[in-house]
Amino acid sequence: MKLLIITQKVDINDDNLGFFHDWLKKFASLADINIVANYVGKYELPGNVKIYSLSKENGAGKIIKILKYQWLLLKLLPKVDGVFFHMCPEYVLGAGLLPKVFEKKTLLWYAHKSVSWKLKLAEKLVNKIFTPSKESCRLDSKKVEITGHGIDVESFKGQKSKVKFKIQNSKFKIITVGRIAETKNLHLLIETAEILKSKDFNFNIKIAGAPILESDKIYFEKLENLIQEKKLDEIIEFVGPIPNKDIAEFYQSGDLFVNLSDTGSIDKAVLEAMACGLKILTSNEAFKNIVPEENFTDKNLENVAKKIIYLKESASNFSLRGYVAKNHNLDNLIIKTIQHFKKDE
Repeated sequence: MKLLIITQKVDINDDNLGFFHDWLKKFASLADINIVANYVGKYELPGNVKIYSLSKENGAGKIIKILKYQWLLLKLLPKVDGVFFHMCPEYVLGAGLLPKVFEKKTLLWYAHKSVSWKLKLAEKLVNKIFTPSKESCRLDSKKVEITGHGIDVESFKGQKSKVKFKIQNSKFKIITVGRIAETKNLHLLIETAEILKSKDFNFNIKIAGAPILESDKIYFEKLENLIQEKKLDEIIEFVGPIPNKDIAEFYQSGDLFVNLSDTGSIDKAVLEAMACGLKILTSNEAFKNIVPEENFTDKNLENVAKKIIYLKESASNFSLRGYVAKNHNLDNLIIKTIQHFKKDE
């Protein structure tokens, strides 16, 4: 089996897309892989993986990248059994009819609540769309198949000893992970912290992640100002982006993972926290029928604070790790993907 994988970035040190490096390793254990990536940074992949960059890391312009993409497709498509597009419908549109011309099966992995015209058009061009949950791809199509997220459960374990992020004190350690963006509702977490402080709750909060878009940067400044205004600078800390290869240790350093996002799709960070055996609290509607009532909250700040206080005294629910291992296991996702390219239409 030989696959062509099209992705945004190959970089083991990236905090956002570094997880895909683990996917590539798993793919390489079952097939020979050619990768075309918009950006290539550091990687540690086996010899049966060949990587081609569109040279974003070298400042290549849009026209150069488009032309190089077309050249690579013409070069690689005759040599592979299928094409796996990761996340971006734009890559499907850029490939156009070339996979069909070379009679290659195609698969798009997509995880976003947005149903754009690009996704609608990409759906016409691919054989199948894999998505983590029904909320993660809201396109009405028979081509959409729910597969679960790809979480490497062996990398995310509840081992709290000797982790570099661990703080040796009696404070209840609340953490959260993800892009600094308004949809994550981090301002609600800050406002909840003010309520907890007023109740003499002994805690701190660490937020891992970074703003990406210009609107994210504006939101980040508002968050910093809000922390200063509410005199919470000794309680709340932005630790910045953490490479995905190190993120498990950050989860293991916490007592509770809080997610108050409005994304509406199953958040990978929540699943990773669950896989680590961490207590979680989320308001994300996608988890409402997945986690016990004690781990789910509305966005009423007093209710969020009460849930946090309650969870401090409750035992960890390790069945949540079992849910991730059963429904969102990376090994299962890779096997399902390989099977798609093997079976006849």
